[in-house]
Amino acid sequence: MRRVIVRRSSVHGRGVFAMEPLTAGERVLQYKGENTSWRNAVRLHQREGVEGHTFLFGLSDGSVIDGSRGGNSARWLNHACAPNCETNEDEGRIFIHTLRAIEPGEELFIDYSLAIDEPADDEARAQYACRCSAAGCRQSMLADAA
Repeated sequence: MRRVIVRRSSVHGRGVFAMEPLTAGERVLQYKGENTSWRNAVRLHQREGVEGHTFLFGLSDGSVIDGSRGGNSARWLNHACAPNCETNEDEGRIFIHTLRAIEPGEELFIDYSLAIDEPADDEARAQYACRCSAAGCRQSMLADAA
């Protein structure tokens, strides 16, 4: 039986939802996709005209997992400032673990903690605006948002 399902989210586009109860600390998904360099991933996305919606997950070795190429349902996890899941890197792979018990029908969230090269101006803040509505929401998917 599948433990999660992708469907329409009230937060943004599609989301990942629990189909059965999940316990705190449970490994739910692996973030899958093509492993490549950041340079190659950015080049491919620019060439394909993709703007503002990518499935790139950076790894500690400087490479990236591109979930738009061979990815799975984990690429549809939405951001929340008070997430119920976290990501853990293990030997170049990313796993999603629950932070607390999750009920069937509940959407799974991670904190994107995005970083951008340029200082965050109004355009960047708008592009990376958070829609989670959590208490204490920082209004941004950027890690250094104040």
